[in-house]
Amino acid sequence: MVGETFALAGETPVRRLGYGTAQLTGPGYWGPRGDARDAVAVLRRAVGRGVTLIDTADNYGPSLAEELVAEALHPYPENLVIATKGGVVRTSACAWHVDGRPEQLRAMCEASLRRLRLDTIGLYQLHRLDPAVPMAEQLGVLDELRTEGKVRHVGLDTVTAEQLASALELSPVASVQNRYHLLDRESEPLLRLCEERGIAFLPWFPLGNGSLTGHPVCAEIAAAHGATPGQIALAWLLHRSPVLCPTPGTGALDHLEENLGATAVRLTDHDLTRLATLG
Repeated sequence: MVGETFALAGETPVRRLGYGTAQLTGPGYWGPRGDARDAVAVLRRAVGRGVTLIDTADNYGPSLAEELVAEALHPYPENLVIATKGGVVRTSACAWHVDGRPEQLRAMCEASLRRLRLDTIGLYQLHRLDPAVPMAEQLGVLDELRTEGKVRHVGLDTVTAEQLASALELSPVASVQNRYHLLDRESEPLLRLCEERGIAFLPWFPLGNGSLTGHPVCAEIAAAHGATPGQIALAWLLHRSPVLCPTPGTGALDHLEENLGATAVRLTDHDLTRLATLG
């Protein structure tokens, strides 16, 4: 059986298949994708179907995704963890830059708290390490925010195994968020380190940005399970490692239901052997 839950930092349980909000915004994560009422309906259905981990970011929109989360879900269920990110400034659909200055990270976190209508953010992730700012300074301000009660857990986005190891010498890290899916396993060393240290790994583009939903091998295995190729790709992640917590995003209710149905798929050893060759 595939484990259904993971405890962030060993203390905060979430269901491993969560929901990501990037697809609620337009191309380039800029502006709205459609009617806000549709986005609100999807968010509410996700939580109604048992999702307990919502992944968002301050630069999705910008600000829009966090505002939609608050509109749809506040006041939040007690078991719901809102994960958001700061450290990236988006200036258009095709332009963004990293800003890891401590004063900027603090301002970003406090703005997210206001938009999300939270006193404490369950999981605050540094969206990118800023190469112009010492890692100790970036993690240091996040530690301060945690000590002040504004953040419960801290995570990192788009890091190497070596960077995570360095970060762990400075501060506790509850999660990482890197690109990882059936066809892209470049972050395998990072996954192994997360397993060793009990760190959640939230893979972004878990469906390969759509490339896996029509993959022929996934389609063959899906037919044998009465499933869809996308469900097979998500089920593979859930089988692959107990620390993998995918948060696929969508703006459509039917696609949300399809994604959540992946938890019911039980892949066989033969399935897993076939899928292993795709990477």
